[in-house]
Amino acid sequence: MTATTSSRYTIISADTHAGANHETYREYLDSEYLDDFDAWRAKYKNPWKDLRDTDLRVRSWDDDRRDADQLSDGIVGEVIFPNTVPPFYPGFVLFAGPPKPEDYAHRRAGIKAHNRWMVDFCSRKPAQRAGIGQIFLNDIDHAIDDVKWIKEQGLRGGVLLPTVAPDVTWVKPLYDPVYDPLWATIEELEIPLNLHAGTGSPNYGKYASVPMIMITEVGFYGSRAFVHMLLSGVFERFPRLKFVMTEGSAAAIPPMLEHLDQVIANVRKGEIGELKYTAENALARSATEYFQQNVWVGASFPGPADWEARKVMGPDRFMWGSDYPHDEGTPPYSKENLRAVFHEVGEAELRDILAGNAAKLYDFDLDALAPLADQYGPTIDEIATPLTDLPTAPNAALLKAVRGTLM
Repeated sequence: MTATTSSRYTIISADTHAGANHETYREYLDSEYLDDFDAWRAKYKNPWKDLRDTDLRVRSWDDDRRDADQLSDGIVGEVIFPNTVPPFYPGFVLFAGPPKPEDYAHRRAGIKAHNRWMVDFCSRKPAQRAGIGQIFLNDIDHAIDDVKWIKEQGLRGGVLLPTVAPDVTWVKPLYDPVYDPLWATIEELEIPLNLHAGTGSPNYGKYASVPMIMITEVGFYGSRAFVHMLLSGVFERFPRLKFVMTEGSAAAIPPMLEHLDQVIANVRKGEIGELKYTAENALARSATEYFQQNVWVGASFPGPADWEARKVMGPDRFMWGSDYPHDEGTPPYSKENLRAVFHEVGEAELRDILAGNAAKLYDFDLDALAPLADQYGPTIDEIATPLTDLPTAPNAALLKAVRGTLM
């Protein structure tokens, strides 16, 4: 990464998604699983509208469609989380929990196929794309091997953290020290460990109330992995581990850290009410200090409250994300979103938010992106112009951005 000067902003989205269709994934699958894959595929019915609709689903893998959408939205670089449904998955990749022992071999073959596809997908646009690889936690040695492969293959986005829901008993919880060799490997390789929101929820069963219950609790479960790793001392033992929290509410971070700081301080004192603690239960530092030491935030479609949350973060840790191609993201109104939230932010700071911070963490070359940014990026004056009128059909992300200003 090197600095660039221009009358336009370079924008790297710290949160986008991509994946292949089943026909393409088959080409990347180990041959021993092909017959099983064909049988599985014949029975699979996709419940996700954006992955059934022909016009929508191609955004996950078609270079021409993706470039047209991204560039028209002013975005020239992207950190790419998985999307779609890899082989042998029970559903959408981010919502699927850890595989049970009897499913592990097939599910691991599925994510290895996705990782191989992601390598090729990123190699077609190496300056623009930083792909994230996937692992499972069922077998630590396998996970370490897969992390090393991800690094060797140049997936600069690093690794997606598999979360462990409370009803998962066949995989150890993230606070178990059995994972220390894995964290040590990721730290040594200097690649990001990414936690994406929407993961980690339990199986609620089939009730009419489940959609409301799930959406009410999804933020809690989405940050639960971070809390477990922090309170179990992972960031104390691995101070150079690069941990990224993406798409979850940045505005929720300051009150969460305040609460955790109080818990840690009281445990250090030896008691909380009638509950007693020993030195073994305590941490040396506060949650805020560990957060500032280890954590970056990919703030997807942020509103004003999310931007305010940067004050508790370490320097150069706030990154902007669009969540393309998901419906709740900013496209095709990313420029309007930026005008609504960031029009008063100075140019130097905004350059870091929109590209510089992500470039440092995910190893983007800003000079390589400069020609595209000079053609498609929004101008400094454009983003500095407050948004006074909404488009005819604004999306949810833009409405969130203007809430409290225009609304």
